[in-house]
Amino acid sequence: MGETGTRVRTSPLQKALWWVQDYVYAAMCQVEGVLSRVQPGSFHQGTRNPVVIIPGVYENWQFMLPLIQRIHDAGHPVHVVTVLQRNKLEIPAAARLVAQHIEEAGLRDAAIVAHSKGGLIGKYAMLMMDPEHRISKMITVCTPFSGSSYARYMLLPSLRMFSPRNALTLELAREEAINSRITSIYGPFDPHIPEGSVLPGAINIALPTAGHFRILGDPETARIITEQLALPAAGPSL
Repeated sequence: MGETGTRVRTSPLQKALWWVQDYVYAAMCQVEGVLSRVQPGSFHQGTRNPVVIIPGVYENWQFMLPLIQRIHDAGHPVHVVTVLQRNKLEIPAAARLVAQHIEEAGLRDAAIVAHSKGGLIGKYAMLMMDPEHRISKMITVCTPFSGSSYARYMLLPSLRMFSPRNALTLELAREEAINSRITSIYGPFDPHIPEGSVLPGAINIALPTAGHFRILGDPETARIITEQLALPAAGPSL
């Protein structure tokens, strides 16, 4: 699929401003998530195809609460995998928990909506852990499909796993059979992923909102996600 939108050249000052705005947004979401008393089961009702939310690393499901609400308001039952907690597990282990939740909840024709690392977990689940083809499509926001060169400077293994040289990152990047069932959304500047989030063979959509986190709160992101959820999914790759 093609890429919509264009990347623009920006000054270092503009990038610094985007960086600050991004972390302010992330901090606010973390605080709101801690204070939230919303129960995950309150989003299970809906008449359209079910959606499974997978947040990024160090994010609990409440981090994506504004987006969850918009998807649910559009008529979709929304499921969160609470056992992921703050999503620090290795990708195969996290994907196993996602697949287990989908099976135990009896979900069919399910779509995954994921942020950052969540997109890698979702792709692994689609490739390796969905023999009954319960997952029809995935929509990601700022996922490092080709890794992030910044990961090699990280001390924590939970962050170093995103290195472009990581064996699993390379394996997932080589597997393109299901890319036609994935929509990748990103902005003009991502302070965590200098390589960007373009995925060959996927629907790639560039938005004007910069940042790794702030784009989650952009109404245009929610609009595109609900629009993509309403589209027919490509058939499963056997």
